[in-house]
Amino acid sequence: MEFWKFMFVPTILFLVIVAPMWITMHYRSVNRAARGLTREDRESVEHMLETVDKLTDRIDALESILDSDHREWRQQLDRQGRGQAASKE
Repeated sequence: MEFWKFMFVPTILFLVIVAPMWITMHYRSVNRAARGLTREDRESVEHMLETVDKLTDRIDALESILDSDHREWRQQLDRQGRGQAASKE
């Protein structure tokens, strides 16, 4: 019986103070996660997409330069890739 007398006050404190705060914080974090991207996140994603577009344009330009200067560079890469794959096996 002493154990129940000892645990009575902490249990009441937990139920009155800790549990409501815990539930509130949990659902607040769930709500934030469900809202989606913030304005800063969207701006960051837009900036990354612009960077990806620029890099893609640069790669296309480099490939066109290589195509005009060295027409068989793609076949050489394919052969090197197959040779490296065979050496790994």
